[in-house]
Amino acid sequence: MTERIENLPKALADREHPTVGLWNRLEGRPRTADFERALRVEVRDALWLLTRQWQLGEFRGSDAGTPVTAMYSVGMAVPSRFQSALGGSAENLPADRPLEDVAERQALPFAFGPERISYDLRLAIGRRWLKLMSLNPPIRHHRQDFVKLYRIALPSPASDADSPRVAHPEVWSTLQAVAGRRMDGYELYLHIKAGHEAADGIDHVAPPHRTLINELGTRLVSWFDGLIDQPAGNATWDPRRLEHQFSVAAGQPGGSEKVLTAQEYPGGELDWHAFSIDPATQVGGAAAPPAPINRTVFPAPVRYSGMPLPRWWAVEDGKTNFAAVRPDRTDMARLVVLEFALVYSNDWFHLPCDLPAGTLASLRGLAVTDVFGQRLWITPAGAGADNDWQRWSMFTLDTIGSDGVPADTGLFLAPTVPKVADGPVLEEVDLIRDENANMVWGIEQTVRLPTGPGRSGSEVAAEILAQRRRLFPPTPPTAPLAPIAYLAMTSVPGHWIPFIPVHVPGDSRKIQLQRAGVPSEIDTKPVRPRTTLLREGLDAAPQRSYFLNEEEVPQTGTKVTVAYNRTRWCNGRVAVWLSARRGTGRGEGASGLTFDLPADTKPPT
Repeated sequence: MTERIENLPKALADREHPTVGLWNRLEGRPRTADFERALRVEVRDALWLLTRQWQLGEFRGSDAGTPVTAMYSVGMAVPSRFQSALGGSAENLPADRPLEDVAERQALPFAFGPERISYDLRLAIGRRWLKLMSLNPPIRHHRQDFVKLYRIALPSPASDADSPRVAHPEVWSTLQAVAGRRMDGYELYLHIKAGHEAADGIDHVAPPHRTLINELGTRLVSWFDGLIDQPAGNATWDPRRLEHQFSVAAGQPGGSEKVLTAQEYPGGELDWHAFSIDPATQVGGAAAPPAPINRTVFPAPVRYSGMPLPRWWAVEDGKTNFAAVRPDRTDMARLVVLEFALVYSNDWFHLPCDLPAGTLASLRGLAVTDVFGQRLWITPAGAGADNDWQRWSMFTLDTIGSDGVPADTGLFLAPTVPKVADGPVLEEVDLIRDENANMVWGIEQTVRLPTGPGRSGSEVAAEILAQRRRLFPPTPPTAPLAPIAYLAMTSVPGHWIPFIPVHVPGDSRKIQLQRAGVPSEIDTKPVRPRTTLLREGLDAAPQRSYFLNEEEVPQTGTKVTVAYNRTRWCNGRVAVWLSARRGTGRGEGASGLTFDLPADTKPPT
């Protein structure tokens, strides 16, 4: 039975009736729609908070105030001299092309050994010359005189020396098409470069026309010299070590110079890490350094994707989630990166400092002023002895022979480009170890044809072998005298060039690799390599042996390629050069070469 309560407030105040409250949901009713005060996260008891900070030792920190301004002085030096480490005189470092061009460029192999190659370039120079003459009507009728004077001879299919030019059908058809119809422009180019006149050898030329032809010859030489860069002195490629070696020199205050040497540059990407300070090398002739840069800048906090944000209720970028990384307890490198990214990220600041490309910068001083007005002098983190293993630095150069030498804390911003377009591979050689034969093989995977492009080395070797078999047909075997014959050795493909181990002169323990040869299937003459990479010393007068350091061919092997490269410098100039590059090989291999084998004989059919 329910009793009616007439005066509810009086009954509740006097507790006249027992009550039981039952609520299903409690909802807060804010007094205002403004949350600004709540988001301020006010501290109600500041003394308690300070006491807890003191109790936890937070006041024992050594952190300084936030930097406000920074003043620095940067000394600059510009590399202005270049020298190959293989000898030769130093030259001025060009400022209108990247350093990769100057460091990697090689001379164009217009001819080597018994073969005349690069007919594509020879025809291109000749076509340019005939076009220049066509644009000048007074001398247009002399074009055929130059075709006859600098003619392209047709190879003979009956000559063994012309086998490389007639064995491949495309090369043979090309030479048949141009012989007697086009001129060898490279011969004219060499004639003019030697100091002679372009009109030499052409009869019945009027004096005004002769002057015009000679002027066009000067234009032809300038055009080809600017088309493909070639080294003026020695190239930097070391065939014994299969890498580039060169030095650049930058002038220092007081007339001294700082030399940076690239000792083991394989080709490809050239940056600061390829260089080392070389105090023992002197290049000479370096230009004086420019004036130092003195600036006052405002430090800015470091920002990166995924870092914790300093504001409350801010949504962080989810593309990089450091919290999702699960490192192992022994993965120290990953733990250090995570600790920096999640804990100490707001302790780092960066200062703007713009430097031109091709600058060797050294920080002379850095003064930072914080929010408390204190000015601090910052010293480089990598200062100290260069050979100190506890020294830590980034983007700095090491020193050759660093015993007792102070560390160099400079930054080398090399005059290089971020991207180089690579042409098709013209030559490719795989150096592999053959443990069964106890030697190293240089496999010519790609060989340059006489007309310029590259082709499979196995196909070129097979075509030349077939051509030589047509010239020297094998003698039919006679009736065997025994059921078993003796084989001195098995045959090896013609594009496999052997390197045998020999002792280094004057040392009974060190080993080096010497290029050798295997006899041809046609005669006893050794098979010679067809790439410029492995023909080192064969085309010299007199011929020289080619030696390769044993450590250059590890178990993984070594791959060396030759190709054209093209890029554009900051001034818009296009640079084209021919270079060799070294890479990782394909591993060990086996040639199948064996000696002293019995073979079953078969009667002739």
